[in-house]
Amino acid sequence: MIRILVDADACPVKDEIYRVALRHGAAVIVVSNARLRIPDHPLIARQVVSEAFDAADDWIAEQAGAATIVVTADILLADRALKAGAAVIAPNGRPFTTASIGSAIATRAIMADLRAGGDVIGGPPPFQKSDRSRFLSALDEALVRLARTIRQA
Repeated sequence: MIRILVDADACPVKDEIYRVALRHGAAVIVVSNARLRIPDHPLIARQVVSEAFDAADDWIAEQAGAATIVVTADILLADRALKAGAAVIAPNGRPFTTASIGSAIATRAIMADLRAGGDVIGGPPPFQKSDRSRFLSALDEALVRLARTIRQA
């Protein structure tokens, strides 16, 4: 069965994930450091991890695999999930791929260096309606692609 693992603590598209996943019959596991409210449905589960640094990321990376879609904005978690064979989508709908993750990690490192040096740089742009729409489309496409791959195997 296809599973969607959600890095949920700051995920703005949880409702969209539930809607698309249920339409495709995919299981959803919402991973967080605190108990979050989730819909009462047999395909939707909650995994509360400790408050230790990267506990949610570690749990998701350990569970990720070929029949998994990971939803996260965390570039380092995306890298770990890709290495485990999962498909990875950011909440803004942009997919992380093996071809794009290297430059994303490099950009992250440069931005961290600039911040450490005292440069004032803005964060990501505000989440917009177009991001939500792009995410819905990307998740639907990823689920269709993964289901096709599983059927052919």
